[in-house]
Amino acid sequence: MKVKIFDESHEKDLEMDINNFIESLEGEIIDIKFQTAISVFGEEQIYCFSAMIIYTK
Repeated sequence: MKVKIFDESHEKDLEMDINNFIESLEGEIIDIKFQTAISVFGEEQIYCFSAMIIYTK
């Protein structure tokens, strides 16, 4: 079993990264965990979209 971690500041970038990984994966996906976090820095909102894919190779 292996894991792959993705972390992006925009959900579309995360989606693209995950899709590219899945297309090249020669194993089987066991599970995908997704998380969104937000923080405020001054007047700016900072988003963090992350996912962990658990897979076999």
